[in-house]
Amino acid sequence: MRRFGVSLEHELLQQLDQLVLDQALPSRSEAIRHLVRERAAQEDWKAGRGVVAGCLMLVYDHHRRELMAKLTETQHRHQGLILASQHVHLGHDLCMESILLRGPANKIQSLADSLCALKGVHHGRLSRAAA
Repeated sequence: MRRFGVSLEHELLQQLDQLVLDQALPSRSEAIRHLVRERAAQEDWKAGRGVVAGCLMLVYDHHRRELMAKLTETQHRHQGLILASQHVHLGHDLCMESILLRGPANKIQSLADSLCALKGVHHGRLSRAAA
């Protein structure tokens, strides 16, 4: 661990302190580490560098013709990226699936885009993280 000094404008320091409170972080240092890690992960995703992780959340109409088959087929073609998935029923028509992913950023993004684009998918969101 290395120590260094940081100078911040009063308003920015207040925002940092509010972040510490809002996220129940133990210190300003942990908040800064959190922000740097988050930004580094975003840059890795954007540049397609290294192995990254993510969680794709889909909400879809399970009555939509052939959607379940297309979801399953697409996931089987990319099983090297998929660590696990969970399926839950939200109601009579809607299901939600969370798919945990790990691999090259461009391949994960491509898989997420292809699943979100299927007819019958109401909502899809990929949460990105460093691996």
